[in-house]
Amino acid sequence: MHEERKKANSRTTRKTLLVTVAMFGFGYALIPLYSVICDVFGLNGRFIDLQKTEQAEYVANVEKRVDTNRTVRVEFLTTLNQSLNWEFKAMQNTVDVHPGKVTEVMFYAKNLTGKKVVAQAVPSVSPGYATKYFSKMECFCFSQQTFEAGEARNMPLRFYVDPNLPKKVKTISLGYTFFDTDRKVASAK
Repeated sequence: MHEERKKANSRTTRKTLLVTVAMFGFGYALIPLYSVICDVFGLNGRFIDLQKTEQAEYVANVEKRVDTNRTVRVEFLTTLNQSLNWEFKAMQNTVDVHPGKVTEVMFYAKNLTGKKVVAQAVPSVSPGYATKYFSKMECFCFSQQTFEAGEARNMPLRFYVDPNLPKKVKTISLGYTFFDTDRKVASAK
């Protein structure tokens, strides 16, 4: 009887460890998985993947459609994952833009830890249906950011609001949450 109980406990322990490892792996896969889902379904803002030489021509074509009779307010919201000890903020909380006009704003981030941190910002656009009308041409959220201990930097965001944005939308909120994407590498170095 004691032997059967020991085997049952051993099986339960193995199953629990397997579930724990699977959950841990899923947690680390969330950000890349999120990025793939957003790319496939066009969620949380779009970006234009152009070479620098093509951007000037693209911007010129976009700005031919600027709606100077209309202004849309874009709000910038920033948050940090609980495990990330950084300072992170938009250099301006709002900007009023004419749809079709390419606009650049700056964000500031500082690593307050005593170690190297690799992190990535995940964007969200509200209202959700405005997502397809908000295009990011250059953004720090496109790739992971590596900050040395105590490092601070300004990071640009270039975007435009499509002139086809429904007239009822007067404000778009763009939120960013920074996540520590590689705690293992950051703490080892």
